[in-house]
Amino acid sequence: MDTQRVTWLKPNRSEWLSFLIAMPFLSILLNNLLYNIRMFTDRDVWFFGLPAVFLIGWATWYVQILVMHGLRVRLPHVAQTSRRLMLLAVAHISLIIASYTLIFYGFDAIRFLGYRLEPDKYRFALLIGLAVAMLATALWEADYFFVKLKTSLDEKKRLQQLTMQQEFNTLKSQVNPHFLFNCFNTLSSLISEDQRQAEAFLNELSQVYRYLLRNNQDGLSTVKTEMKFIESYFRLLQTRHGDSIQLRVDLDRKYEPYLLPSLSLQLLVENAVKHNILSREQPLVIDIFSTAGNKLVVSNNLQRRNAQPFSNKIGLKNIEHKYTLLGQPGFHILQDEKNFCVVLPLIWSKNVKSNFITPATATPQNESL
Repeated sequence: MDTQRVTWLKPNRSEWLSFLIAMPFLSILLNNLLYNIRMFTDRDVWFFGLPAVFLIGWATWYVQILVMHGLRVRLPHVAQTSRRLMLLAVAHISLIIASYTLIFYGFDAIRFLGYRLEPDKYRFALLIGLAVAMLATALWEADYFFVKLKTSLDEKKRLQQLTMQQEFNTLKSQVNPHFLFNCFNTLSSLISEDQRQAEAFLNELSQVYRYLLRNNQDGLSTVKTEMKFIESYFRLLQTRHGDSIQLRVDLDRKYEPYLLPSLSLQLLVENAVKHNILSREQPLVIDIFSTAGNKLVVSNNLQRRNAQPFSNKIGLKNIEHKYTLLGQPGFHILQDEKNFCVVLPLIWSKNVKSNFITPATATPQNESL
């Protein structure tokens, strides 16, 4: 509260600057109207008349500032600008009339330096004073309006970033339960079929899931990091399905430093396994390859199951929504009778829209999963 009070009482830089520019000019003009040629021949006008007018002008200016700041405290919002300006105009016009009346009629009443009132000059000075006051007020309010508008836009931007952060965290939190649910279903089937294979699957799962937890803390991962994880995840799938699933990778190494939403490739591979028949006679073949235009394509041959498992399409929606939040166009799903493809735009680090999303670095070559 004390800080607000000090700010309210203290003119800002632009207000001081306008006073220092306008007040000397007005003081000389008013003294010229008050004393005519004596302005240039009588030292008393310079020693007493000029300072007197300057002090009255300073007091009027400071009261204007206090009134203006007070209205800003009571009516601070951009939507209240019209009401604040109307009250401000009434207050400032009243102050100018009062101060100029004090100078001309007051000096005449006490015969200050021998002054005698000339109504025409009073009216002329009043018009000049009102014009200067309105111009200064307009400049002060324009400065205040743009500062408030910028603050409002900054707050809106921060709110949008916070909302995006929360949405992104929600999307990240969907991945782990989705992954675990499918893996536990697989593990349950293996336990009844082949306990040794189930044990191998569980060991591989623990290592892959540790890797998944580490990289899902970041919104973005490099292509190199994602591919290392897919290699580990594919070994997990082979533990369960053997030669019924194949992975082919054709990736230009220049794209390894590029970014994409973390665990996107895992979700797409998992989606392909979930919805297609896997057998040695009809292996599911998953291709991951780069194309011109900074694209990464994940494609699989279509051999749909007769009875499709229930799906809420979390995987595809999750990835698409992440690209939307990042402001990165180019995510596409392509499908024909034989193939299902998902096109992922690769992101150069300087083009990332939101600074709250940090890329995960690639796992060192000698780090075990």
